Amino acid sequence: MVAYTGIQGQNILIVSSDPSNPTEGQIWYNSTSNLLKGYANVVTNAWAAGGNLGTARYQLGGTGTQTAGLAFGGRDANSVDTGATEEYNGSSWTAGGSLNTARRLVKGFGIQTAAVAAGGFNNPSGAYHNVEEYNGTSWTANAAPGELGTGRYSAGCAGIQTAGLIFGGSDVSPGFLSITEEYDGSAWTAGGNMNTGRAGLGGTGTQTAGLAFGGAIAPPASPPSRTAVTEEYDGTSWTSGGTMNTIRSGLSGAGTQTAALGFGGTPGSGYTGATELYNGTSWTSNPNSMATTRQTSGGAGTQTSALVFGGEIATGASAATEEWTGTDLAVRTITTS
Repeated sequence: MVAYTGIQGQNILIVSSDPSNPTEGQIWYNSTSNLLKGYANVVTNAWAAGGNLGTARYQLGGTGTQTAGLAFGGRDANSVDTGATEEYNGSSWTAGGSLNTARRLVKGFGIQTAAVAAGGFNNPSGAYHNVEEYNGTSWTANAAPGELGTGRYSAGCAGIQTAGLIFGGSDVSPGFLSITEEYDGSAWTAGGNMNTGRAGLGGTGTQTAGLAFGGAIAPPASPPSRTAVTEEYDGTSWTSGGTMNTIRSGLSGAGTQTAALGFGGTPGSGYTGATELYNGTSWTSNPNSMATTRQTSGGAGTQTSALVFGGEIATGASAATEEWTGTDLAVRTITTS
């Protein structure tokens, strides 16, 4: 016979209302609803269709959040560089104020009502120094010292309108840059160089906690190869982080240095919808890829609530938007039987 009296468990707290600030793994009994509840990870980790962009395009800039996203610039379905801006409300896109300088391969940072568009490319002008700020209605072009010190395109970006970061990219010649510049809302100053110069990389985070991952690098001979290298910025210098599982360039990102999301791009042939999550140390591949495989798309949001829009696909420019829902903590009802 089994002696059950020797088995000890943990007392479950009985409360009349759910705790306002529970900790992960906490369990309680709600005497008002007569339900056993707990606080735990809700694992979704999947992409779902969102509203299409009004203007299909690739090599565009993007920033903001999943429910307040911003898309700007890029190259449209007719291979024409555009300054078109669109705003996302969580379900659909509406037209915003156009960039003063139409361009592709532009990157940006900030939020929908306080954003920065930096650099870019347009024939025959080449790599732009141009920087513009968005107030939720219109773009204002910066004059020096509000322009980039090094004109570039296909760079990585991070931060907010008053504390931003741009790193890497290309200036046509000598090619792949390691140069970092920091923005204080009015002027750019030099930051620490990346260890691996590259273009077409993913970038996210803040000015003092930035993240650079993937991209195209210049080997001893051309054409360029691609990398899975990750670097972390502390506001002064870059150090090595965990290596991505899928080598690629032309990818997009969202989130923070310790909770990032990398998605899309090209491994060199074709396009990928591969999605990876970063925890500040290592990348984990997610089995749920984007429905639309693409490169040079716009990205916005966080690791648990991200947005991807536009991009280059096999037939040209895409207007597709997808919304990412990731792992998050939530109160769950525990079913017993």
